[in-house]
Amino acid sequence: MQLKNIRQLLISYNINLCYRFLYLVAFGLSCLNAGAQNNSLHGIIKDEKTLLPLEKISIELHAVSDSTRLLATLSSNTGSFNLSRINHGNYYILVKAVSYNPVIIDSLNLDNNNNIDIGVIVLKAAINTLQTIVISATKSLLRNTIDKQVFTADQFISAKGGTALDVIKNLPSVSVNSFNEISVRGSSGVQVMLDGKQVQGDVDVILNQIPANTIDNIELITAPSAKFDANGKAGIINIITKKETGNGLFLTVNGQLGLPSFHTYNNHVTPQRYGGDATISYNQNKWSITAALNYLRNDAAGYREGDVNTTINSIFTSFPSNGERSFKRYTYSARTAITYSANKNNVFDIGMYAGKKFQARTADLLYDVTKTDLSDGSITQQSQYFNSNLQTKQDNIYLGNFDYTHTFQNKSSITASFLYEYDDLSGNTKNLNQYYPQTSDTLQYTYNISTNPLHGLKALLSYNYMIGKVKVESGYQFTHNKQDGNFIYLTNILHTKNYVVDPAFTSNVLTNTNIQAVYTQASGSAGKLQYAAGLRYEYSQRKLSFTNDSLQGSTLVLSNLFPSASLLYSLKNKWKLKTAYSSRIQRAANFELNPFPEREHSETLEQGDANLLPEFTNMAEAGIIKDLVKGSFFASLYYQYVKNPVQRVNKVYNDTILNRIYTNAGASGQWGLEEDLSFTPAKWLQLYVGGNIYNYKIKGSLFDSLFTVHNQGWVYSFNSNIGFVINPTFIIQFNVNYTSKIPTAQGSNSAFFSPNLSIKKTFMQGRLSATLQWQNMDMGLNISNRQRITTQGYNFYSTTNYIVEPDVVLVNVSFNLKQNNKKVRLPSSEFGDKEF
Repeated sequence: MQLKNIRQLLISYNINLCYRFLYLVAFGLSCLNAGAQNNSLHGIIKDEKTLLPLEKISIELHAVSDSTRLLATLSSNTGSFNLSRINHGNYYILVKAVSYNPVIIDSLNLDNNNNIDIGVIVLKAAINTLQTIVISATKSLLRNTIDKQVFTADQFISAKGGTALDVIKNLPSVSVNSFNEISVRGSSGVQVMLDGKQVQGDVDVILNQIPANTIDNIELITAPSAKFDANGKAGIINIITKKETGNGLFLTVNGQLGLPSFHTYNNHVTPQRYGGDATISYNQNKWSITAALNYLRNDAAGYREGDVNTTINSIFTSFPSNGERSFKRYTYSARTAITYSANKNNVFDIGMYAGKKFQARTADLLYDVTKTDLSDGSITQQSQYFNSNLQTKQDNIYLGNFDYTHTFQNKSSITASFLYEYDDLSGNTKNLNQYYPQTSDTLQYTYNISTNPLHGLKALLSYNYMIGKVKVESGYQFTHNKQDGNFIYLTNILHTKNYVVDPAFTSNVLTNTNIQAVYTQASGSAGKLQYAAGLRYEYSQRKLSFTNDSLQGSTLVLSNLFPSASLLYSLKNKWKLKTAYSSRIQRAANFELNPFPEREHSETLEQGDANLLPEFTNMAEAGIIKDLVKGSFFASLYYQYVKNPVQRVNKVYNDTILNRIYTNAGASGQWGLEEDLSFTPAKWLQLYVGGNIYNYKIKGSLFDSLFTVHNQGWVYSFNSNIGFVINPTFIIQFNVNYTSKIPTAQGSNSAFFSPNLSIKKTFMQGRLSATLQWQNMDMGLNISNRQRITTQGYNFYSTTNYIVEPDVVLVNVSFNLKQNNKKVRLPSSEFGDKEF
């Protein structure tokens, strides 16, 4: 009892220390602002065609740092407007009105009593385009702020009709491999947010549920501040959905159809690709109601070729294999979101979601087994067998969320958010080994069954206020995650319909995790300097228990501080300097903690580690930003150090089976350079080039220091596209995604290459569009959408080439009944997708 009280006192002390430290930081920074000068902006709003002044047009001033709306006014009967008493800083103006396209005027750097005349701003009637018009020195396809990079989704035409994943893989420091695994600057473990709401789950599954043509911007946050959840070592990707303006009914419908496959690899089933989504919104005064439905069938043919060998007691066993590796995949869901603005001070949000995800992976492989006695070189055994392996997994998700925001008279605000989620996770693996060519004779048949229901709860209470000219954001967050997994391993009694349970691989695994966090974040500007500093404290407890008597339960308690800081300084000629630091954590998923092996396929068991430690990372970056006349440029040097990196490594189980294990592997570090350039040399040509090069090094040991890990190498990647605007309604775009060979703890992953071509045509004054996509162009060269994974140890070697169907052709059609211009905050899975 005394120890418990001492622990509670320590937690209370740390929290109090956190708040005191940041209060002093905020107070000190506010003093720097005491001498802030008075600036103003003025201009005139006119109609593009009539050139008549427009009255009662909304003009909003936003901070570039976090897009906060600071001032707002309406144009007079002469079309004029004036925004005054503006402090030092970097801003942009948003001009909007019903029946007109919004206009953004960015790159406004104010200091020394500036009185800027913006001049005449012309608004275009919202009938010829569905995009926001941007007036600035840059094209605003890319915008850099103090804490993030903002990319306009519409610039990636090849992603139209696709999903959020198709958009994200074009970002400069993002790589997506053949397994749809995402890494940022070479690190996995990215956190995904949807309209600023955190999504905990398998990012591949989540991103494949969000239609690309509902996305306005993608925000890439490589050094997240303390106000964000600390989980996610690679940073945050925030997806901002498109917006709506005014009362009325809004409808968007999209459809997709895949052409027949050009490459089937003699798979048993022909892939099917089709889908659709619809979003309908109704806005009327205080109410905003949105509902969405979507269905996506996205199968993929494929092939696998591999070579594995082991050495046990001077017997060398080689078992190369090749055959089908295909996927049947579909998802569907229904979502609804209701916003009620009781008045300007009180806003309520309610969201509900129900959906299903399903995947079946077929791997039918022919193995050639050869055993050689190394003592004399004699071959002791040669045989063949056929392995049929079917792995299925599905997740039925149900969740609801409630948010309430109250704004006080002094413009401070308090927000309470609650989310509950239930996931019915299940799956099975059927592994059948048969003699070859007499496949009617069975060697072995195993059947893995798993059920893993999840209950998740998240609650957040935040308060935003001002100390002088410094914005302070403080909050408390509680996260609860409970998962009750049942894993059963059955072996068939040959020539019967009966099974026996293997107790070594069967158990109930109960995971219970609680996380409590408090944070304070201060931000503001002083002259040409923008700054932000924050501190987050998290106390977490993870409990594991098992019904299998071979293992004892465990408890992991952590108490950690996560500081963050960032600076942005404006120089002459639109040059800017930027630097940031962030501390993060990557907590293990439940499947990584399951210590009982599961039969993935004939040659592989997969197993977690109940004692797996979280990964801790520290990241620092420094870069330059340049706003060009017809584009923008950004370059950044960065360094990342990771303690306890989790690696998926191999270990010999028996002569023809490797055990794939999740384990910690010492420490890793990488330093590199990323750059992105957006440039429009002519109205008919648009260029975008993003690149990343880094040196990766991992050093440590595996399996209780039994094996030493020491590997390093240079890695580079680039994502680029070139667009040809034939006319305002006809666009052709070609893009390339490439990642070089990547070193790992036990070997390397080969280079990955994905070129794509898209052709887009719009009709009906922009309301209807059709896009033809040619994904993973290969044309018989055998270079696209394939990746070889190689690992080795002192007594084994494994290399496998995974080939996923290239030359996929899709037709996408999109129809908009009315322009969308208001955030659609639809709920999405917070917990279960990660386990899926």
